[in-house]
Amino acid sequence: MLSLGYSLLRHDIQSAVNIVGFDPYLGYLHVEHYGRPSLALDLMEEFRPLVVDAMVLNGINRRFLKLSDFINEPISDAVSLTPDGLKTFLRLYEQKKQSEFRHPVLGRKCCYQEAFEIQARLLAKYLMGEIDKYPPLIVR
Repeated sequence: MLSLGYSLLRHDIQSAVNIVGFDPYLGYLHVEHYGRPSLALDLMEEFRPLVVDAMVLNGINRRFLKLSDFINEPISDAVSLTPDGLKTFLRLYEQKKQSEFRHPVLGRKCCYQEAFEIQARLLAKYLMGEIDKYPPLIVR
């Protein structure tokens, strides 16, 4: 579930990076490899525990996802979600992205979906010298 959640998050962060006008393949933390969106991976680090890890733990602890939502592939023994389990997982992910919190820099409420772009814009301001340091998203 974490792997699937991180894949969805990477896609969402990459979209925010594109909106801001960055090249998502030029990162600063992740080594550049052909086809790897290093900047999107860099920015997504601060959102992993806030969005995906929290959503997965909540889904398990509140029993939105159960053992019956998983199947083992017979040949590879890989574990995957059933179609219904996938629907539940995607619903939980979307709900988490739309959940609101007070952004520590802006001082107003926003959802995580908005915060993806906000953080990308704050990184742009830092790189352009408009602010002295990049403020990572820390939510209490």
